[in-house]
Amino acid sequence: MLIRSMTGFSQVKGQVNSKLAFTFSLKSVNHRFLDLHFRLPSDTDSLEMKLRRLLKEKIHRGHIEVSLSLDRSAEESLSLNRELVTSYINAFRTAAAEHSLAAEPDLNVILRLPGALDSASNAADGELEPAVLERVDEALKQLNRMREEEGRGIEQELRTRMQKIQKAGSGVSAHRHAVLHAYVEKLRGRMQELVGAQADSDRLLQEAALLVDRSDIQEELVRLETHVKHFLGLLDEGGEVGKKLDFLLQEMNREANTLLSKTSGLAGEALQITEIGLSIKSEIEKSREQVQNVE
Repeated sequence: MLIRSMTGFSQVKGQVNSKLAFTFSLKSVNHRFLDLHFRLPSDTDSLEMKLRRLLKEKIHRGHIEVSLSLDRSAEESLSLNRELVTSYINAFRTAAAEHSLAAEPDLNVILRLPGALDSASNAADGELEPAVLERVDEALKQLNRMREEEGRGIEQELRTRMQKIQKAGSGVSAHRHAVLHAYVEKLRGRMQELVGAQADSDRLLQEAALLVDRSDIQEELVRLETHVKHFLGLLDEGGEVGKKLDFLLQEMNREANTLLSKTSGLAGEALQITEIGLSIKSEIEKSREQVQNVE
């Protein structure tokens, strides 16, 4: 299964009858959860509920804008809803009489009221819902094709960055021996400051060994490699893995921070570990930017 970006767009058109057509569109951008926003014509509450239920089954994450616009024929005829208009006029005159107001209703205002004018498309309201639902599946397929296409690009970039992190981890491991030497020299200098040049070399090595043991970076390197392998495994698995990938990158960043804290203040060859560690953090941050858009 391919991974999907949360960014995409699709649009389909449909025909209800000879005088009414529609355009249905889906626009998706990244979001931590599924966030549906509808822009539908009035009096389509039933359709919105069915669309909401259908989209929740097919899409798991993203801010989704769902739009439906109607295209009425220029030849469409209008008819007066006499019963409704009469009720509006009578209610106006009753209210005016009760308050002793000399006023007459404005017909231009009344005809703008909901339902005052009936059109051929109003009569087709019962046909609109099934016509739209019939086209939703095609809109979803278009949306997912676009999201999968972008997902392939994201996946390739993530794999490249994981390879760089693995290579950097190997580079850090190659310089581990320099950590011991750096700590021995650092400890030697401090002990000579305290007791002069008569520092016992065996005691010095023991103290350095204890210090290095507390500052060893092997565990961080092993965990970092494990996280990278898990990350690549999720890319192979595909599907809705965005949250898992983001969590693993947080763990990688934690290991990189610990590695840097354990090797801070060292000079010489050990200083290269700091430079490599910073490059690892950079690759992790760039990866997180991409993962934010993975479903």
